Amino acid sequence: MAAKSPEEICRLFKRYMGEGNIDALLDLYDREAVFLNRERQFRRGREAIREELTPFATMKTVFDFNIKQVIEADDIALMHTEWQVSAREPMSVYAMEVARRQADGTWRWLIGDPFTVGREAA
Repeated sequence: MAAKSPEEICRLFKRYMGEGNIDALLDLYDREAVFLNRERQFRRGREAIREELTPFATMKTVFDFNIKQVIEADDIALMHTEWQVSAREPMSVYAMEVARRQADGTWRWLIGDPFTVGREAA
């Protein structure tokens, strides 16, 4: 299932992560996606993002979110989102993501920075 809005990307991410469905998770990312990981390293493309997300998907980690703001300009959306992650190391992060509308009208994340403001142990 593809996201029909930037906000739906978050809902699908939560669902697919809970199912442990890594391939569906990766389909939420644009083919040119860039992800800034916890170590502040840029990970480019779906295969690099797979390496980042697979440990969470394998554990079927619960991600809850609160979308603070979405600003759309044509086919680009800037998203401000708070995430609560229930894992061995619970964390709370404030993320900024950029989504891009695809040619078929669906939305995918293009840029992800889940540690924009920092993280706190729960």
